[in-house]
Amino acid sequence: MHRVRFQDPAGSTRDGTWHGDHVTFGDQTYDTNTVSILPPSNPTKIVCVGLNYADHAKERNKDIPDRPLLFLKPPNTLAGHGDTVTLPANKDRIDHEAELAVIIGTQARNVSADDAMEYVAGFTCLNDLSNRDDQDREQNWVRGKGFDNAAPMGPVLATPDEVPDDATVELRVNGEIRQSSTRTELIFSIPELIEEITTYMTLEPGDVISTGTTSGVAALVDGDHIDITIEGIGTLTHDVRIP
Repeated sequence: MHRVRFQDPAGSTRDGTWHGDHVTFGDQTYDTNTVSILPPSNPTKIVCVGLNYADHAKERNKDIPDRPLLFLKPPNTLAGHGDTVTLPANKDRIDHEAELAVIIGTQARNVSADDAMEYVAGFTCLNDLSNRDDQDREQNWVRGKGFDNAAPMGPVLATPDEVPDDATVELRVNGEIRQSSTRTELIFSIPELIEEITTYMTLEPGDVISTGTTSGVAALVDGDHIDITIEGIGTLTHDVRIP
């Protein structure tokens, strides 16, 4: 069962069930065209993993890290399924990055890899939008990764049993495949990531771990339409506007 957060026609935020062309909450049914689909959680932080696919490290001319390369996206980066997200103006390159994202279900600190999946509520799709102009000039990537709308996420939360261990991850721009990979190509697995992250910080319910992207990242232009499809989850769709 896929869970969905949405805003109903009256403006109330609901936690319901996704049925593809409609959503339900209690005894109410809404066509997806009549509601606003919200990110499937309301995180205090999004912990992202850089260079977690060998082919992406190669295309960025970077060495494969010997431990997970971590950075943060704050809550202002969130955007939802179906949104048109406004990206920073006057940049030469803002890239798409399709990623499998983990949503935490239970407060987690100093969690072992063996126990890590007990703390996972489910998975969703995330686009780690990246402003390369500034990312390549700074060490902490605040401008490069933390701008408004830099993390479209959704459309649903799928429970771990619904997402295969070898789930495919695919991104299309205007219908053209740009990125295609599988979960098996992660350098650091999800349990390993949870163990590493919770050694240093507490993850709260709703927090997100974005597990990294594969090769094929490329610049977006004004008006592009993006679809990220992950097997077992579905498709996150959004457009971009660049002033």
